[in-house]
Amino acid sequence: MDIARYLSVIDLLCAREFPAAHGRTEHGESGPGYHVAALQTSDEFWEDDRTGREEARTQYEVDRDGLGERLTERWGPSQDFSLYSVLDRAVDGEDIEEPWAGLSGHVPDVRLWKSAETGRWVALGVSQWDVELPFRLLAVVTETDPP
Repeated sequence: MDIARYLSVIDLLCAREFPAAHGRTEHGESGPGYHVAALQTSDEFWEDDRTGREEARTQYEVDRDGLGERLTERWGPSQDFSLYSVLDRAVDGEDIEEPWAGLSGHVPDVRLWKSAETGRWVALGVSQWDVELPFRLLAVVTETDPP
């Protein structure tokens, strides 16, 4: 894990303007009011007997928490924010704003800070779309309050 590089990406996203429309970026994706960056991505698990997947999941959570310690030094303690209820609400037809609606489909929870300098929310989460697919350590910067 390259904490200095990840912090640099987060700083870039905190300073960058939000685009008017959804699109891909060099770090992931952005849209009105948000940026999402994939800081690291694991291998896939198509041939795995579940041991490699569990090791990767554990390592990605450790990496998230290690990076989170550096963000805590900047902005104070994080809030742990579950996205399970957000997914349920979206499935039930509630209009949930991005990036929260999209994240809730593949990120169970995030560590969340609010930057005093920019007023933007910064979140770290571990994404996995399905058991065979890779884990991704995501950084999210948004002006949209968590739902």
